[in-house]
Amino acid sequence: MKAFIVLVALALAAPAFGRTMDRCSLAREMSDLGVPRDQLARWTCIAEHESSYRTGVVGPENYNGSNDYGIFQINDYYWCAPPSGRFSYNECGLSCNNLLTDDITNSVRCAQKVLSQQGWSAWSTWEVLRRLPALHQRLLLSSDFDPWINDCIKRICISLNPLLFRPANA
Repeated sequence: MKAFIVLVALALAAPAFGRTMDRCSLAREMSDLGVPRDQLARWTCIAEHESSYRTGVVGPENYNGSNDYGIFQINDYYWCAPPSGRFSYNECGLSCNNLLTDDITNSVRCAQKVLSQQGWSAWSTWEVLRRLPALHQRLLLSSDFDPWINDCIKRICISLNPLLFRPANA
């Protein structure tokens, strides 16, 4: 009986820990939210390196006492209100806890605001990736960064309209 109660408690608490996505599910949901296709690969790359595609991640404390939240690791000093009540500019107008949920809408909207105000360099991960050898840099910085994500896009399209992608001999 105790084991059952523990399992029920864990099942109820599980949503509080967020979810783990993969690049295809992230690209699909971001596309559904209106994110331009030519940005999807960059966003999935950032999410992979910042949070391992996990929505419920709160990063370790930064040098200034701030923390980073969610799948894109958005900083609480500038962009969201920390649960501690500590001062924040809260440019996205939301609680940082809203960046930790299974629904990535708030994370995507806030990340787009960060991008519009600070560019890709707002993510330290992006700065590191930019310094890769020239071949990788060309791939990552080009708007054709699709080789890494094309398989996802194709799977999304197949799921939406399988007739467009059926084999020629079918």
